[in-house]
Amino acid sequence: MTETATSPQPAVHFEPDDQVERLKAEILRKLAYSLGKDPAVAQPHDWLTAGILAARDHVVDVWQHSTRESYDTGRKRVYYLSLEFLIGRSFADTLNNLGLTGPFAQAMRELGVDLNEIETIEPDAALGNGGLGRLAACYMEAMASTGVPALGYGIRYDHGLFKQRIDGGKQIEVPEDWLSFRNPWEFERRESAYKIGFGGSVTGTDKPGEIFWAPEETVFAVAYDTPIVGWRGREATTLRLWRARAMHPLSLDAFNQGDLIGAVAERNRAEAISKVLYPNDSTPTGQELRLRQEFFFTSASLQDLVRRHYRQFGRLDDLADKVAIQLNDTHPSLAVAELMRLLIDQHKMDWEQAWEVTNATISYTNHTLLPEALETWPVALMERLLPRHMQIIFGINARFLDGVRREQPDADLATLSLIDESHGRRVRMAHLAFVGSHKVNGVSALHSNLMKETVFAPLHRIFPDRITNVTNGITQRRWLFNANPGLTKLLKETCGEAVLDDIGLIRRFGAHAGDKAVHERLIAIRRENKLKLAKIIRQDCGVTVDPDALFDVQIKRIHEYKRQLLNILETIALYDAIRSEPYRDWAPRVKIFAGKAASNYATAKSIINLINDVAAVVNNDITTRDRLKVVFLPNYNVSLAEVIIPAADLSEQISTAGMEASGTGNMKFALNGAVTIGTLDGANIEIGERVGADNIVIFGMTAEQVDAAKRNPRPTAEVIAATPHLEGVLDAVAGGAYSPRERGRYQGLVDGLRANDWFMVLNDFESYRQAQRHVDGLWADPATWWRMSVTNTAHCAWFSADRAIREYAERIWNVPVGLPAQTAE
Repeated sequence: MTETATSPQPAVHFEPDDQVERLKAEILRKLAYSLGKDPAVAQPHDWLTAGILAARDHVVDVWQHSTRESYDTGRKRVYYLSLEFLIGRSFADTLNNLGLTGPFAQAMRELGVDLNEIETIEPDAALGNGGLGRLAACYMEAMASTGVPALGYGIRYDHGLFKQRIDGGKQIEVPEDWLSFRNPWEFERRESAYKIGFGGSVTGTDKPGEIFWAPEETVFAVAYDTPIVGWRGREATTLRLWRARAMHPLSLDAFNQGDLIGAVAERNRAEAISKVLYPNDSTPTGQELRLRQEFFFTSASLQDLVRRHYRQFGRLDDLADKVAIQLNDTHPSLAVAELMRLLIDQHKMDWEQAWEVTNATISYTNHTLLPEALETWPVALMERLLPRHMQIIFGINARFLDGVRREQPDADLATLSLIDESHGRRVRMAHLAFVGSHKVNGVSALHSNLMKETVFAPLHRIFPDRITNVTNGITQRRWLFNANPGLTKLLKETCGEAVLDDIGLIRRFGAHAGDKAVHERLIAIRRENKLKLAKIIRQDCGVTVDPDALFDVQIKRIHEYKRQLLNILETIALYDAIRSEPYRDWAPRVKIFAGKAASNYATAKSIINLINDVAAVVNNDITTRDRLKVVFLPNYNVSLAEVIIPAADLSEQISTAGMEASGTGNMKFALNGAVTIGTLDGANIEIGERVGADNIVIFGMTAEQVDAAKRNPRPTAEVIAATPHLEGVLDAVAGGAYSPRERGRYQGLVDGLRANDWFMVLNDFESYRQAQRHVDGLWADPATWWRMSVTNTAHCAWFSADRAIREYAERIWNVPVGLPAQTAE
C-alpha cells in the first residue's frame, strides 16, 4: 500500500436494517464481479470468498486511514521481523473486531448461507510452528488495537507447516496447501520488489560507498500485503510477506535445446526460498536453504523500510527516531549486518555513525535458551553465500572485542566473540543480535533472569542494562471473545459490557468465585464446549468420550523438554492403578494430546507413536473405558486450538523447569478458566503469582534444582528404584506391552531415559503423579474446582497482548501508544 495515496475515512456506520441490506448487496456484488458466480450455482467456498472480500473492503477503509494518518504525522513506526506468523483463520476474527459478526450472519442467513459453516472451510494460514509464530500474529492484532503504527515482515510460504496425518499411530507429514484456493485477504505489490543477492565477490576500498558486492545469484522478493484490523475497527496494521521470484523465469535457450529441467532450474532454485516453512536442515543443502530464507526476508524487509524512511524524510541519520526494528527471535539476526551494509555501502555513511544508527534502531527478543535454537552458521557457508555480510560481521566483532579488551582486560574474549572458534568456526547469531541491539528482552521474568545467568551471562556483564523483560501476552479477542462466546456472555453480565474494551475489568469476576449460580452457569458453558470438542474427537479419532469427565489437555509442539513423555508415562501408571483397584472411585479422565514433531526429530515422533499406542490399549480395555480415555488429535493448528482450549478443565504446562521461555498456551487456558498443572517454569510462575498458590497445581524441580541435577546427576537406576510405579511402567513400554506387533519399538526410547535423564522425566515422575492425584481430589469437590476456575479467569487480564505491546512501546521502542490504556489490574 503506497503511503502517499489518498485514503478514505473509515467506513460509515448504518442503522442495523440498512447495514444488513448493504452487506447483502456487497456480498452479492463480490460473488458476481470478483468470482463470476450466480448465487444459484455458488458453492460454499464461493460464498466464503465473497464474504471475505466484502469484509476486506471494510478493513481497507480503516487500513488506508491508519496508514495515511501515520504518514501525515510522521509517527514512529514499528517493523516486526519474524520468520513465523501463525495466523490461522481470519474471517471470524476480522468480523468480530469490526463489530460485524451479527449483521454479517444475518445477511448471509437471508442469502441462504450459514456463516458458521462457511467460516470452518477457511484454510488455516499455518505460517508458523507454535508459540513463536502465534505470538507474532497476536502482536500484530494487538498493535492495531492499541494504536501502535506497525508493519510485520515475514515470508509468504507456498506451503506452511506440514499437515499431520496419523497412520498406524505414526506421524506422517503431507504438504500444507493454504493457498490452493488463493488468499483473498492479500494484495500483491509488484512495485515493492527488491533484489536479493547471494554469493559472488566483494571489491573496492574500505571507504563508505566504495565497497562493491557483486552477487553471483540474484532473486526478487515480491511483497504481498495483508491488513490486520484492530478492536472496534479503529486502527489497522500491515503484514507484509515476501515471495521469492527468479530474475528470469525461463531459459529459452535451454528449453529450445530440449533441456526442459534446466530451462526452469533458476526459477525452481529461487522459488524454493519461499516454498516451505522450516525445510529439513539436517543436510548441507537444507542448511543452506534455511540461511537463504533468513537472509531473503531480512534483506527485503530492511531494504523496504530504509526506502520508506528515506523517501519520507530524505535522510537516514535519524532512522532510530522514526523506526523501531524488532527481531522476533534469532532468525532475523542478519538484520544487524544487512542494515550496516545498506547504510555504509549504499548510503555512504561512515562505520561509526552506521553502527550508532543500527544499534539504536534494532532490538531483539530471545525466545529460548535451548542450544539448538540459538542458531550458529559455519563461517565457510557464510563467506560463500553472504561474503559482504561476513566481512561486516568480522568488523563488528573486531571492534567489539577491542573495546572489551580496553575496558575489561581480564574478560574471556572467546565466550564474547561473535565467532565460535571451538566448533569449526561458526557465527553465533544470537551474539550478533545481542551486540547489535540496544535492548534485548526475554519473554517471562524467569527466562529474562536466566538469560543473564546462563547463555548471555558474559555479554550481560559487558552490557548490564541491555537485558529487560516483557512477559508474553495473548489477544483476548481471539482466545476468549471469539473462541468462548458462552464464557464471554457470562463475563459481560458479571463484569459489565465494558470488559470487551477493557480486559482489566475481568477482575470483577473474582467476586463470584464462591457463587454457586455462577458455577452452574460455568459448568453448562464448559459442557457445551466439551460436547463440541467430543464431536471432533469422535470424527478424527473414532473415540467416544464423556463430556462430564475431566478433560486433561496437553497441546503444543512435541519436544522432549515439553515432556509429553512424562504425561503419557504417568497415564500408563494411572491405567495400571485403575486396573489394579477397579473398585476405587476414580475421577473419570480424558487425556487429550495434540501437536506436531519436527520431521527430522525421531524421538519426538516416537513419543507421538507411543501416545497413540497407549490410546489403542486403554480405549479398548473394558476395565477402564468409563474412567480413562486417551486421544491424540491429528494436525494441531490454530483453529483446533480454538475448540480445545475452551473445553479444557486441566492445562498441562509441565516443561522441564528453566527450559520453557514463557509459553502462551498456559495463558490461553487460564484465561478460559482451566486449572494449570505445571512446573515453576516460564510464565507459569507469573500465572501462579496472579491467581494464587491455591488456584494452580505446581510440582517438580525448580530451575535451580534442575541445573544442580545436571551438574551432579543422580544415577537413573537409583531414581527409578526410589520411585514407586516407575520401574513397572518403563518395563512395560520397553517390553512391548503397548506395541505387541513390534516388541522392541520403544526399547531405544526407554534406554535413552535410563542412560541420561536430561529432561528430568524420571526425576519429576513421582512429584507429577502425586500432583495428578491431588487434581483428582480437587475435581471431586465441584465447589473448590469452579472457585479455582473463576479465579483463574478473573486474574489473567495481565497476560493480554495489549499489555505486552504497551511495555514494548514504553521500554524498548519509545513509541507512543495511540489508544487509551486499560484499567490496571
